[in-house]
Amino acid sequence: MNPLTGRKSTLSWAVNLSVIALVTLWLFPTIGLLVSSFRTADQISASGWWKALFPSEQIIQLRTAGADSANKEGDLWVVEGNILRSGSAQATAVPDTTISRFGVSSKAVNAYSVGDTASFAKDSKTFTLKADGTYRLTSTKALKSRGQRVFITATLPPDFTLDNYDQVLFSGSTNDSMTKAFFNTLTVTIPATIIPILIAAFAAYALAWMEFPGRILLIAAIVGLLVVPLQLALIPLLKLHLNIGIGKGYLGVWLAHTGFGLPLAIYLLRNYMAGLPRDIIENAKVDGATDFQIFTKIILPLSFPALASFAILQFLWTWNDLLVAKVFLIDSTGNTTVMTNQIVELLGTRGGNWEILATAAFVSIITPLCVFFAMQRYLVRGLLAGSVK
Repeated sequence: MNPLTGRKSTLSWAVNLSVIALVTLWLFPTIGLLVSSFRTADQISASGWWKALFPSEQIIQLRTAGADSANKEGDLWVVEGNILRSGSAQATAVPDTTISRFGVSSKAVNAYSVGDTASFAKDSKTFTLKADGTYRLTSTKALKSRGQRVFITATLPPDFTLDNYDQVLFSGSTNDSMTKAFFNTLTVTIPATIIPILIAAFAAYALAWMEFPGRILLIAAIVGLLVVPLQLALIPLLKLHLNIGIGKGYLGVWLAHTGFGLPLAIYLLRNYMAGLPRDIIENAKVDGATDFQIFTKIILPLSFPALASFAILQFLWTWNDLLVAKVFLIDSTGNTTVMTNQIVELLGTRGGNWEILATAAFVSIITPLCVFFAMQRYLVRGLLAGSVK
């Protein structure tokens, strides 16, 4: 009989394909978010992130020069110039390009070909635009000082910008709100990670190595709590906090995250501690060590991989949490707004500013990534705790 040791599984290809598929599914939206954070709002609305490296056709709103640039030619007021160099904020952001179509109304942004003359139904005006951006606007009445709005359709080359990051990190009120939200999130996340680890470590040691009545029932109850939906307990728990005087604040959100994280923490740590060599524990007791000494000097150092793996999970959950913070923390003043809620507010009342949203999302991702990569070697070891004897 051929020995089984060292033989490669016939299903290894399926495992490899599954891993590749999962990594691809995770990478695609992440890369898309990263690319979008370096694009302008017009580029994001005009094409998908996968087309960022290729020229794209965009519809851009520009304005002609105003009444100050008008010249009188007989009975007509005439404004001439190049709409791509009109000096407006939109025009300065548009590179030299060739225009394919244009429009003078938001309802028909590409109604005319270059070289055509557009007429206005309500005003006695005409507008002619050429492919290089030169235009001629005529009117029998005095023109407005702001200039005529024009929509152009043009193919623009790829363009990336750091203005989004400059606005989020260094620009006025946005920077102040993001900075405050960053420290608010740290204030929530660090205690909400440490507190359940401390409580769960003591409980896991007792359930793993101490004999007392009802221990099996407690373990079964903890396993049952793992399947309790978080949403089911939010409102009853908030009412309890209000009744005992905690209300909405950091203490309330710390206790909420602790309660929701304890079942998994106890289960994970208990499995790991139960798999430690029994001889070490028994030899320590023979030498006269108390349970507290065994726990602090033997169990905790040996259980560091499990502690670190849960710390990673709990940190990521609390850092990226929005629902619990909405219920237990955020008030009307906005002084305790966390980063997830601040990112939602950056969208604006009309759901725009996608380029700012993508940038703020990556600013929010930086801290969890640093924590994950610093402690990732302990993650798998801790998650496999107790799976093999």
